[in-house]
Amino acid sequence: MSASDSMASGNGKAVLRRAFSQLEQEVPGKVARVLRSLRHPDARWIRIPAGVLLVLGGTFSILPLLGLWMLPLGLLLIAYDLAFLREPVGRFTLWLIAKWTSLRQRLFPSRSED
Repeated sequence: MSASDSMASGNGKAVLRRAFSQLEQEVPGKVARVLRSLRHPDARWIRIPAGVLLVLGGTFSILPLLGLWMLPLGLLLIAYDLAFLREPVGRFTLWLIAKWTSLRQRLFPSRSED
């Protein structure tokens, strides 16, 4: 692995970490705890199958709104173990969170931020 590959891998990890952190702030506490536990190195054998199942569920969903959320979450879990996916999936997740926050603020302007 060259130095530039190592730097890119490190940048991907940082972006993915930031994406997980922001996502954990947006979801209810129990969901955030599950996401945190799935990031543990020992959870790899749960994280990968869960990610694959979420991607498949999001791809083959009959009702797009019910299954659409599964695709990015599944990719996020899979990206934790696949270095080449870390940065693009992390950046996409950060973008989605920003769009969601913006939409939520427009729809519910009176809601105070926690």
